[in-house]
Parts: sequence; structure tokens; C-alpha cells
Amino acid sequence: MGDLLNNFRSGHRARAIARLGGLLAVGGSLLLSGCGGSNSTASSVAAAPPPPPVQTANWPTYGLNNARTRYLPTDVVKPPYKIGWKFDPGKLMEYSPIVVGDRIYGIDNNGLAFAINSRNGKRVWQADVASANASAPTYSDGKLFISNLTPGQVLALNAANGKVVWRHPLPGRTESSPLVVGNTVVAGCECNTVFALDAQSGKQLWSTGVGGAVKGSPAESGGVVYVGDYSGEMTALHLSTGKTVWQTGTDGSVYAAATVAFGHVYAGTTSGSMYSFDQQTGNVAWSHSTSGYVYSAAAAAKTADTPPTVYFGSYDGTVYALNAANGSERWTQPASGPVSGAGSVIGDVYYVGDLKTTRTYGFRVTDGKNVLEFQDGAYNPAISDGRHLFLTGYRIIYQLHPVQGRSVNGFAAKASAAAKAKRDPKKKGKHKRKANKGKGKKGGHKKKGHGHHKKHKRHHRKHKRHKHHKGHGHHKHQGRKRG
Repeated sequence: MGDLLNNFRSGHRARAIARLGGLLAVGGSLLLSGCGGSNSTASSVAAAPPPPPVQTANWPTYGLNNARTRYLPTDVVKPPYKIGWKFDPGKLMEYSPIVVGDRIYGIDNNGLAFAINSRNGKRVWQADVASANASAPTYSDGKLFISNLTPGQVLALNAANGKVVWRHPLPGRTESSPLVVGNTVVAGCECNTVFALDAQSGKQLWSTGVGGAVKGSPAESGGVVYVGDYSGEMTALHLSTGKTVWQTGTDGSVYAAATVAFGHVYAGTTSGSMYSFDQQTGNVAWSHSTSGYVYSAAAAAKTADTPPTVYFGSYDGTVYALNAANGSERWTQPASGPVSGAGSVIGDVYYVGDLKTTRTYGFRVTDGKNVLEFQDGAYNPAISDGRHLFLTGYRIIYQLHPVQGRSVNGFAAKASAAAKAKRDPKKKGKHKRKANKGKGKKGGHKKKGHGHHKKHKRHHRKHKRHKHHKGHGHHKHQGRKRG
């Protein structure tokens, strides 16, 4: 450093500055690499830390949670999408699967339970547990709990391998997706009864009779179970004892699962109404009529841009978004056919399917704008792990990746060859050759045929003067007179 100062004094400033700059660069690199401490200059140019990875979420039961709200807040999972993988169980999937960690668990309508890897769609195991099924499994503490139509039963499987842990036969069929709260498993039965079982052993804890067959899945909030039945009653039961808290009648049979949110319980009826019951008393807060059965369970959500809202579909072919407080319509949108299954709100989109065209639609929750349309879907179409959308079609499960860019019906638009060439100059020449090759075939000439490039103009005029040029090509040109 002393030599450098002497150089400054002796007038060799340019050379000294260059050498000093080199030393500073080396010193700066040492500081940035963590040697010898840090200073404000080094920290100001240090690279920003990478963003944290997107956290995944579990969707461990039908309706996402015990309250069956079907609402997963996320800023990541939104259209447009591209398809990652497909999994085909081979039979109708009336109920969507669930996702826990990197496993997706489901059961088709023929009673085949399965686990697949959520990252690649590969089957991990499968188990034939029933001959008829119309419910979704529930995951808890390493087990899967499943209700079956035929035989009427509730069973627990080891989630790691699909082996049966226990079976509990019921006196009737059940399509009531199990509710699991702590060590208690609750499911309804078409035998007009709600059962509570021990999650470890399958032994019955209590049973409570209700007015009609229980088709829907029970919901729970605050230690109270809510379940509708085919007599048209909504019943609230103590989770610990099964004793009735309140019971309220409606204008029709209750098929759909109950949804608990905003201090109320929401459920539709076969007479075409959506009901709101006070969660504490059971009093009817409001009801809203449609023109068809309301088999669809409600999704309940309050987003950053919307008030508390319940979303559902009707057999009248309409999707409804109602103000949760008073039942007034925020918006309605037509589907292409009857809506039977329950939709889900994931991020700012409500996903729902229709039975006529077996398609899935995505409606923006703020205004009902259709932002997605997919060629498959019928009943309960959408779940998510916070990173992907898992869409259930008539029988196929799709993994959908959120992407950016141009889209068509909520899916990434495929770029044309010309657009790709424009983005990648190296492919531009290849695209032109392909285009010219196609033109030559259409005109009946090989690649070097006349009439397509400026450099062939003289060649074309020369042949125009000859009488026998008709034999030059392989086919006659159409729509153009040749000289």
C-alpha cells in the first residue's frame, strides 16, 4: 500500500488507480464472501435471499375440514393451469379424494380404495374394500376412515399400505363421509341413525336416532355435530354423548352435508331451498329458493374482496353466490346442466361441475365471471394442497399446475410455431423451412419448386416460355392459371 501512495505522489496516478482498484475488488469479494466482517457497501450489493418455498396444505377430509367449509385461501393456486399428470382408477369417482402430505387417497364407486403419489400420480397401493361406495375417505393419525354403501360399514385402513385395521358393520347403507374429531368417528346411516365409533378400535361409543335416512356427511364445530336427514330435519348433537342440542325442520329432504360458518349452519333440500340455521339455537335465519333440487353442499368463504358468502349449485342448472348473512343473491351464473356435487372455493375461484356435459367450471368469487372451463368433471371436482389443483373428472384425477401467460378457458394456450420462433431466433429458420416445405407440397412441387421465393423468379419466367412445362410439377396447381 506504501508503494501505491508513492506512485500517487510521483504522478503515476493512472497506474496506481488501476492497481488500487484491483485490491479493492479483491477485498470487496472477500467481504461479500463473509471473510473479515461486513460493511454497508458489501451488504447493499449482496444478492437477495431466494423466496421461501410455497407451503403445502392438507385436505384431509371431505369438505377440507370438520366444518365442511370447502374454502382454502391461497394466492398461488389460480388459473391459468397446465395438466401435470393424470390418474385413472377405472371406475366412476363420484367423490373427490383427499390429500395429505405427498399422498392422495381416494375410493371409487366400486369400492376400490387407493393411494397415489401427489407428485407424479403413481399408484402406491390399492385395496378392494367394498362393492359399492359413494363417499370420500377421511385421514387422521395414520389411518383412513371410510363409509360404504355395500356392505353398509365403516372401516379403518392403514394409510401406509391400505390394510384393514378394523371394520364396524352398520344395520344399513351409508354414503356419509366420516367425520373424525380426536378419537371419535361419526357417520350417518340410511337406517335413520347417527353412529359414533372409537377411532382406535371401531367400537361403538353412542348412537342417536333421527327422523329419516342420513345421506350427507356430518359436520362439527365447537364439540357439536350437525347432520341433516331425509325427513327434512337438521339436528345438532353433542359430540361426546350424542344427545340432541336442537332439531329444526325444513321444506324438504336434506341430502347435502351441512356446512358450518359465520355462526350458522347451511344446508340445501330436495325442494330446492338453501337454508341458514342459527348455529346455537337452530332457528332459521333465512332460506333461498331455487328451481331444482339442492343436492350440492355449500362452500362458505370470506375473501379479501368479498363478504361472507355461501356458494352452491342447483339441479336447475344455476350456480348461486348468496350473502351469508341474509341470503340475498350476490351473483348467479348458468352451468350447462344440473349441479349435484359440492363445489370448492380455492383462492378466489369457485370450482363446480355439472351432470349434463360432465364439465368443470371455475367462477371468480368477486363477480361470478367464468375463468375456467374443463372438459371433465361431474360431481365434487376440486381439492388443493396449496400448490396444485387436483381436479376429479368423471373418473380421472388430474394434477393441474398454476402457470403464467396467455390462456384459453383457464388453461395455458399453446404457442404457435411462429410465436415460438419469434421468441427463439435459432428456431426461426427451422420454422421458415417447414412453412416453405408445406407450401411446396400444397402447390405440387418439391422444396425448390418455382413461384415461392424471389430467387426463383427467373426460373419461373424461363419455364413460362416453354410449351412443355406442364410436366415440371407432380400435380396441377389449383386456383392459379399457369402460363
